[in-house]
Amino acid sequence: MQYIHSYCSPMGDILLAADDAGLTGLWFEGQKYFARTLDKEHEKREIPLFEKTKQWLDIYFSGKEPDFTVPLHVTGTAFQKQVWEILRSIPYGQTMTYGEIARKMAAQRGEMRMSAQAVGGAVSHNEVSILIPCHRVVGTNGSLTGYAGGIDKKIQLLRLEKADMKSLFVPKKGTAL
Repeated sequence: MQYIHSYCSPMGDILLAADDAGLTGLWFEGQKYFARTLDKEHEKREIPLFEKTKQWLDIYFSGKEPDFTVPLHVTGTAFQKQVWEILRSIPYGQTMTYGEIARKMAAQRGEMRMSAQAVGGAVSHNEVSILIPCHRVVGTNGSLTGYAGGIDKKIQLLRLEKADMKSLFVPKKGTAL
């Protein structure tokens, strides 16, 4: 059974979803792929995991890096889960490019190359935004593309983390805006 709860963030309402194993979703209201993996049968209920998640988010939105983790229970392919683990390794306030993630993936898999576009597909289907920090992924040239919550939220999250934004920019056109 999945459970849901709402969290009111300074950037807008967030829907939390969890099961008995961990957090299964964290979506900004109205974002791309909103609640895509939420079971049709779910229940609105306050559970201890939501209290811990809200505490983590309160610390995060206060501009500090939380010093504890929230149990996650993500569903996806082995490839997606491997990409998401790399995302979780990106330090607070730092960024990594799709190409860098692709190179890490290739090295972990013992392959010569890995497609940055395939990595981008996995990043975009992350269901636990913020805790799996897909907002920290940028284009090789510094472009701020590909955040399901919207580029404006990606910028706000990076600024909240005091990331170095000098070389980052919003592209004027493209499919990942």
